[in-house]
Amino acid sequence: MRRTLYVMCLAAAMALVSCGTVKNGVQRSPKREFRGAWIQAVNGRFTGMDELLMKEYLTTMLDNLQKVNVNAVIFQVRVEGDALYPSPYEPWSRFITGEQGCSPGWDPLAFMVTECHRRNMELHAWINPYRARTKGTAYVSPEHPSVQSPENFIEYQGQLYFNPALQANRNHICKIVRDILQRYDVDGLHIDDYFYPYPVKGVEFPDDKWFEMSGKSDRGEWRRENVNHLIYQLHRTVREVKPWVKFGVSPFGIYRNVKSWEHGSDTNGLQCYDELNADVLFWVEKGWVDYTIPQIYWEIGHPAADYEELVGWWAGHASKRPLYIGQDVVRTVKAKDVSSRTGNQQPKKYELQRSNANVSGSCFWDAASAANNLDGYRDFLAQGYYRYPALVPEAPFIDNKAPAKVGGVRTIKDEMGTMLLWLPNEKCVKDEMDRPSRYVVYCFPKGERIDLDNPARIVEITGRTYYRIPDSLRGEHVFVVTVLDRLQNESKGVKCKVNL
Repeated sequence: MRRTLYVMCLAAAMALVSCGTVKNGVQRSPKREFRGAWIQAVNGRFTGMDELLMKEYLTTMLDNLQKVNVNAVIFQVRVEGDALYPSPYEPWSRFITGEQGCSPGWDPLAFMVTECHRRNMELHAWINPYRARTKGTAYVSPEHPSVQSPENFIEYQGQLYFNPALQANRNHICKIVRDILQRYDVDGLHIDDYFYPYPVKGVEFPDDKWFEMSGKSDRGEWRRENVNHLIYQLHRTVREVKPWVKFGVSPFGIYRNVKSWEHGSDTNGLQCYDELNADVLFWVEKGWVDYTIPQIYWEIGHPAADYEELVGWWAGHASKRPLYIGQDVVRTVKAKDVSSRTGNQQPKKYELQRSNANVSGSCFWDAASAANNLDGYRDFLAQGYYRYPALVPEAPFIDNKAPAKVGGVRTIKDEMGTMLLWLPNEKCVKDEMDRPSRYVVYCFPKGERIDLDNPARIVEITGRTYYRIPDSLRGEHVFVVTVLDRLQNESKGVKCKVNL
């Protein structure tokens, strides 16, 4: 019955929504939508690349993501108690040079901040909090925390972990985050799905000593409390250092199965609450995270973890903070759907996502697959769902004050053509939260109603205070310029009529 109802609803969504929403009978794409992409280091993608090659690789990827109006990049900067930037507290990652502690001679995080902002993308620094050594780590640098304080770590199935029960480790992780925030102009701090380690059947994580010392009677509750302490402390650290930076988490796609909890999803798989000890709904309810991206990597119709079921479940339980859907590009294009014009499940997944009011966007796993246009994945977005630019969703629970509008808009002509100019209203900037971050330029043909909710009329999102009007534009138009602050609150617009 549920499958039949879904097909009926999907048919209606395709008729009414297609690649956007409908307003006054006209198809519309959302003006605000999170369009993210994860760029990971853990699989060795960068290992052995010199500076020139890695920069070329990342630049090409960002260029391809920009072509489909991706507006946020989640870049992995801490894989196993190491760093993809010059850290005073942890060694360089082996996932660049091949040897932990060996400097590549440049700063990948600084490069990515600059390149993402140049393309008007947010940059979220992604760290793994607890993992300290993976099975492939043959050499551990003397600078690594596990060498300097071995008593703070637990080995499990050939890997090493920061002991989640220790306050010293929580303090260390927050020290890492504080350092990143103080030195880099990142827009977000992101952690992934690795909390307590993914369990190996029949092998218990060896934390008996600390559990007995705790005096608690329920090991699962105790472990979740340990993780809760870290999440709260991370939240407080981000707010204290840079209150405009968003703290997000990407949990495993199943919170709890209905057989474990009457309100759980109709699924049958590993649970982030029970096995990984991550109480994501508690963090959302408390406001300790600013967004969630559950990793719903399965296909529609998966017998144990149905994509449709999980999107609906998370939308119904975690929408107190912005909710985005983690999409697996490879699995999506491999899942057949002969009724789709692509032959795979990409169209239906995006239709399902867009038709749910509690879902505010999605994120690719992984960025390279989407950027490289695997099975036409990027082309499909460029032709429809991501055809127009989108601002990231607002965060009114952090700040909802719109910035002051620009001081004025005018045009000048030079040997290269016509340029639109404006001035930021510096008198209204009282602190960093008020400071202009970007400007949005809209262009409306003569006679068209000014509608700033229409992303099809956005011609530029820029950090500059000018816009070069293309020579191909002819006739009379009305340009409107608005200001975005750090959290992408948008000012009122200032108009300028231009006759070309």
